[in-house]
Amino acid sequence: MPEPDPSVLARRAEIVAALRGIVPGEGVVSEPASLRAYESDALTAYRQPPLAVVLPETVEQVSRILGWCHAEGVRVVPRGAGTSLSGGSLPLADAVVVSMGKFNRILHVDYDERLAVVQPGVANLAISRAVEGRGFYYAPDPSSQIACSIGGNVAENAGGVHCLKYGLTTNNVLGVEIVLVTGEVLRLGGRTLEPAGLDLLGVVVGSEGLLGIVTEVTVRLLPKPETARAALIGFPGVEAAGQCVADVIAAGIIPAGMEMMDRPAIHAAEAFVQVGYPLDVEALLIVEMDGPAAECGHLLDEITAIARGNGATSLRLSTDEAERLAFWAGRKAAFPAVGRLAPDYLCMDGTIPRRRLPEVLRGISALSEKHGLAVANVFHAGDGNLHPLILYDANQPGQLDAAEAFGADILRLCVAVGGVLTGEHGVGIEKRDLMPAMFNAVDLAHQQGIKCAFDADLLLNPGKVFPTLHRCAELGHMHVHHGRVPFPELPRF
Repeated sequence: MPEPDPSVLARRAEIVAALRGIVPGEGVVSEPASLRAYESDALTAYRQPPLAVVLPETVEQVSRILGWCHAEGVRVVPRGAGTSLSGGSLPLADAVVVSMGKFNRILHVDYDERLAVVQPGVANLAISRAVEGRGFYYAPDPSSQIACSIGGNVAENAGGVHCLKYGLTTNNVLGVEIVLVTGEVLRLGGRTLEPAGLDLLGVVVGSEGLLGIVTEVTVRLLPKPETARAALIGFPGVEAAGQCVADVIAAGIIPAGMEMMDRPAIHAAEAFVQVGYPLDVEALLIVEMDGPAAECGHLLDEITAIARGNGATSLRLSTDEAERLAFWAGRKAAFPAVGRLAPDYLCMDGTIPRRRLPEVLRGISALSEKHGLAVANVFHAGDGNLHPLILYDANQPGQLDAAEAFGADILRLCVAVGGVLTGEHGVGIEKRDLMPAMFNAVDLAHQQGIKCAFDADLLLNPGKVFPTLHRCAELGHMHVHHGRVPFPELPRF
């Protein structure tokens, strides 16, 4: 992370007092013990208490906070629910954390236009629960949807098990209100899928808190499908399951969701939720179809034939809604379930071409032996988004280092086969130093140029995404070898 600015640390009391002047009462957290609650996000290997935390309740307060910090040269780290798995909201010692937890209201629902206007602190699942009585839902469904916030979903472009058919957050957000670091308030997008002008909304979704703080989000609502049925398919090997995935897509079938788990993940999930997963298979596919009942039935018959052709040894089709939800319960609980296998784990996030899935799974197995650490694989098989869970014990010297090296090798493998470093978790600090594996210096300079257009003083969420931060004034000359601000070692727990 960037070196703390001693001049800012020396002004801590002044900064806290100024923030209290903007957000009175209990809106500013400054006591050391209370700051511990904000020292990490879900990537708990790294921890750093912030300078202070402020919890605004209005857009005006957000604007004043950012405007003051900009004028005073104080860094700012936006934070949603803190469920980021890439260290996206890791605080800085000399930065103010702006926590958006009090922006937690659904402001407006328009069923005729099929949209909802929500504040960024609203939990993902809360939207679907609010509109389910009228037969609607919000499609993106990350595994942490009961806790993760819509603002955080926008920052990381979150996906979920149904993103194969319905898309990521970027495909389901119509507009945002965003406060720039100067305090200016902008509205991007609107109430339609393709607003006129530059696609600045597409720039903001997935920008990881580098460009501004989102204070309002307009999302698409979808009508619940007439029917949803799932198939639970077991295979004697992960390669056969991977080939089945490729064959289903090649047949022109686009399932609502298509998830895979390997043997360690299957056993952990079944022990955790006990929904009847087969324990004598090496890989398990969950394939869901939705839409008209006749269509679902026909396509599930085709999928069954494809699975049998790839050597499936077990196959169950859901017969009612309770059974369908049970199939998904184990997958949704896979991350906490794997926590029973080891004291710690790193949840990786890389994306590959579907046709390379068998090859990459073999590579991950070889890397597991190389680094001497076990791995459980859980992933969105339909779109090639892998989530290997690397098991380790942070209390054992060297195991965290080995886990990080293992994870880095997995991501390099993803890039080598034509994939990318992330699918939905973002870059944050976790993948920051791997960016040169995918982008050259010119690529990265142009990417940072976008940040400089929004945040010329590099005050918003510094230390994330870019392995080397360049001063904005020098980017225009492409002097990428000058003006570097090196990042020291991260504060690991």
